[in-house]
Amino acid sequence: MPTLTLAEAVDLISRALTRCRTSPHNAAIVARALVAAEADSLVGHGLARVPTYAAQAKAGKVDGFATPQTEQRRSGVAAIDARNGFAYPALDVAVALLPALARHTGIAAAAIRRSHHAGAAGHPVERLAEAGLVALMFANTPGAIAPWGGSQALFGTNPIAFACPLPGRAPIVVDLSLTQVTRGQIMLNVKAGKPIPDGWGMDRDGNPTNDAQKILVGGSLYAVGGLKGTMLALAVELICCALTGAALSHEVASMHTNEGPPLRLGQSFIAIDPGALAGSEVYFERVETLVAAILADEGVRLPGDRRHALAAAGANEGLNIDGELLTQLQVLARGAS
Repeated sequence: MPTLTLAEAVDLISRALTRCRTSPHNAAIVARALVAAEADSLVGHGLARVPTYAAQAKAGKVDGFATPQTEQRRSGVAAIDARNGFAYPALDVAVALLPALARHTGIAAAAIRRSHHAGAAGHPVERLAEAGLVALMFANTPGAIAPWGGSQALFGTNPIAFACPLPGRAPIVVDLSLTQVTRGQIMLNVKAGKPIPDGWGMDRDGNPTNDAQKILVGGSLYAVGGLKGTMLALAVELICCALTGAALSHEVASMHTNEGPPLRLGQSFIAIDPGALAGSEVYFERVETLVAAILADEGVRLPGDRRHALAAAGANEGLNIDGELLTQLQVLARGAS
């Protein structure tokens, strides 16, 4: 497979998006986020997103020139309007604002509305943890999960990410969606003509199915943990939409086509300064004690460790890119349709 350095990949994606009605500033921010995900082997949030992003920018489903607007109505809270642009510039604004707000008030929140696909949710919270904060992020996505006992997909896959600083090492990072499997995996099974295992999803009538196509056409995915996961998806929906003013998941068009109106998704952050509660000294002592207990069990690793290793390898060795995808990106970067 062809190999690109991280810098080459960022440059290629930036040029591709700039050719597709996106400002150079926004294109560079998006490119860095996608390359970081690809380097972590989070390929569903990586370079494969570029053709769809580019098509949506050209069609106006996402405004590639949008500049996020911020309003602070109260101390410790920031409301950010992504203005139907890419999520990553708005996420960068939130990550830049929250450390100072949290240090001032002890706990701070940021709410983003009229946003787009948020990508790898672990990355923004990791940056907040590197700034010394315990951080949570919530995001909603187009409808994927039916309410418990129902058959219509109303809640999104609604990822949750958590990160906390550790003394002398990279932060713990937890990043998970609330479905048994991603919609991207369902799409891969459709493309390959393969059935899906039991327990992944149901058809439009609420019946369990092994037909991947029936999930994509009006069906829904099962939440992790059954009823408990479904209730958690509802909670994330309210945190990301009711608190932000964003569109509810069942009101949102597909992320995977350039048809339809802007996505208008929501993302929310909570950032906590450990020094404001038990105090930093106590916090780090408790964290160190727990980490030591976890790692004392042979074969166990901390959440985020594998991803950190993959990112380091990507930085040293570059990214292996599918040849067909690389050709698509090169065509976009030349401005060809």
